[in-house]
Amino acid sequence: MRIAIHHRKGSFSDRWIEYCNKHKIGHKIVNCYDSDIIDQLKDCDGLMWHWSHTDYRDLRCALPIIRSLEDMGKLVFPSYSTCWHFNDKVAQKYLLETIGAPLVKSYVFYDNETASEWIDRADFPKVFKLRGGAGSLNVSLVRDRRQAHRLVNKMFGRGINSNNNVSKLNDRWHKLLHNKDRSSFYAFVRAIVLNAYPQISIDRRYTANDTGYAYFQDFIPNNTFDDRIVVLGNRAIFLRRFTRKGDFRAAGSGLFDYNPSLISKDSLKTAFEVSRKINAQSLAYDFVYTESGNPQIVEISYAYSMGKAYDDCPGYWDSDLNWHEVPVDPQRFIIEDFIKAIDSHKIDF
Repeated sequence: MRIAIHHRKGSFSDRWIEYCNKHKIGHKIVNCYDSDIIDQLKDCDGLMWHWSHTDYRDLRCALPIIRSLEDMGKLVFPSYSTCWHFNDKVAQKYLLETIGAPLVKSYVFYDNETASEWIDRADFPKVFKLRGGAGSLNVSLVRDRRQAHRLVNKMFGRGINSNNNVSKLNDRWHKLLHNKDRSSFYAFVRAIVLNAYPQISIDRRYTANDTGYAYFQDFIPNNTFDDRIVVLGNRAIFLRRFTRKGDFRAAGSGLFDYNPSLISKDSLKTAFEVSRKINAQSLAYDFVYTESGNPQIVEISYAYSMGKAYDDCPGYWDSDLNWHEVPVDPQRFIIEDFIKAIDSHKIDF
């Protein structure tokens, strides 16, 4: 067995490489940006690549490479079915509607006139989102028609850049106040510099403004938290994320509760069911709840932050909803499932 791993410091690959070294799993480090990457992978059984929505190179080449490798018969994490909708909330809308998942009611428009007519009929507030962004970036509460029209005019005009340095600065400041550690301080300082000098950001330089569409979701009131459920193969881990003071968004708050008794079994069943239907290796779900307590999916993501936020989960549920109180390491779960898939793939061939 030989696994190729694209290494990006601070990503899932840190733990994958550590696991391979510890368990003597054959592997080689590759650079998926190399022009001859397909040739480099011909002697490998599969590729593991924690590609990022924040790197313009990944956004350009990850999906074509993954799809091409699967057409060669190679196994990939993430698989195309796991990640083609990653960092694209509009794609997630179509996917989740297709399989009948309980998505928060969502609306997308591709011309100003249709969007404006909808605004004049719609009830407010609504939530406005760009296709991409994580941790509450590029998500805003639209309180009235005037604000909605202004956003729509911008989206069908010069557009909005998804590398929102002001939002990133606010997010890094909140995390610094919450974490009070060195890495949060450095991240905040970097955000100050990028906000003052946006032209030095390579990703900003090569990322065009989002334009030519407008995407809204219904606002589900009275949610002081959301439930993050991550399905990894036959396991699901859970954490409750509370909103920041004065904010309706929970993502990126850093305010967690891991008590397994809090979980909605309906949310858990839905997460397992959706992952099975779309054949996802790893998928994180954000759930909010209607006044009657029905779970609604806000968005999904194959990737998520690495480290303490998920390592502190006290255990996992299996797909039969049995609880297992064991140490949690999502990246170990992923590579163990990947190795099993390679072994099974060899037997099938």
